[in-house]
Amino acid sequence: MIDMELELNIEKPPLKRLLVWFSAGATSAVAAAVALKANAGRLETRVLYCETGNHHEDNLRFLREVSEWIGHRIETVRNLRYRDVDGVIEKERYLNGPDGAKCTQQLKIRVRKELQNVATDLQVFGFHAGEIDRAGDFRYNWPEVRLSCPLIERNLFHADCLAMVREAGIEVPMLYRMGYKNNNCIGCVKGGKGYWNKVRVDFPSVFLKRAKQERAIGHSCIKGTFLDELDPAAGKYQAEPDIACEGHCVSARIELEACGV
Repeated sequence: MIDMELELNIEKPPLKRLLVWFSAGATSAVAAAVALKANAGRLETRVLYCETGNHHEDNLRFLREVSEWIGHRIETVRNLRYRDVDGVIEKERYLNGPDGAKCTQQLKIRVRKELQNVATDLQVFGFHAGEIDRAGDFRYNWPEVRLSCPLIERNLFHADCLAMVREAGIEVPMLYRMGYKNNNCIGCVKGGKGYWNKVRVDFPSVFLKRAKQERAIGHSCIKGTFLDELDPAAGKYQAEPDIACEGHCVSARIELEACGV
């Protein structure tokens, strides 16, 4: 159980605002729904979507439908210094490495830093119950952030969230329907061999663009393998995510229904 806001037993200034970070994925959608109902108007609230310029166009449809479901406007925010992921790659001449991806740093982390007030904001992220380590890493890397993880607190997993979104009458984003396990940017530089071989088939122009960018920079996004040398049979990527909903998602649905969602 991770309640990041109560984890450190030190006096802090009163909370003034709730920032909910929506990534256009199923987990962040359910996290937003749960967090907003738990907050029940007590704090000024902003639900924020970082536009990277490389998401699937279906994300806008999903965003609108989730906004109606949670009863709150979802604001689109972005780093105006870059038009998209390609702009970051071409300017920074960096794909992915030990320090992470430059596109994540510039298009998401920097935007968050510019908008947040770490002293008085409670920030909600969609880490699910299978990502306790990721939530812990976030706390380690950003100890100043007052963090809330409503899915971990309710023991909700990725599959639970996919099912809950569908049960709300919302079709999951197109990338999920195409067999991707997350709704990341198309051609995510953090993907593995199996992921990239799927992108090669589904989005060949994106695959070729990333391959050319690798050669221009002189560094691959997959350690030790340039995309233009990647064996088409390399890697294993499970095409169909598990959308079964059992156990703890039932109690979470009851909680939302009690709040009118």
